[in-house]
Amino acid sequence: MKRPIVDFHRDAAGDWVADLGCGHGQHVRHKPPFIVRPWVEDAAGREAHLGTLLDCVRCDRMEWPDGLIAYARTREFDHDTVPRGLISSHTTRAGAWARIHVLEGTLLYRVEPPVDRCVRLDGPATGIVVPEVPHHVKPQGPVRFFVEFFRVERD
Repeated sequence: MKRPIVDFHRDAAGDWVADLGCGHGQHVRHKPPFIVRPWVEDAAGREAHLGTLLDCVRCDRMEWPDGLIAYARTREFDHDTVPRGLISSHTTRAGAWARIHVLEGTLLYRVEPPVDRCVRLDGPATGIVVPEVPHHVKPQGPVRFFVEFFRVERD
């Protein structure tokens, strides 16, 4: 899925990495003739590419980024108290990752396109919620769970 470039940094080898809004990084090397990105070599070129959308395959694979920090969590829900908003299609905001923590029972976690998968979470289990991707949950009988929210820590 497409994610905006929010900053740049160099890796241990000195190659440029685009920091994406999702918290993942993606190399944007200038290594002619195979990769031609001369703009990455100067500050003005990098500045001009802030906001450019890059395809983040790590978000497509629902991979948890390094360095996320927890900032909120819901109360514990059960089959009778799960909010209507969680069982209908919804998203988290840009940059907001979440973990669904199933303590007991079973919860179906449906991730809609572009990811498009259905995960059965049999407690104890966790599910990863990718920012801005539509999803919903469906209790399968008695269940206890909560959701914990994370964000990217920026310098």
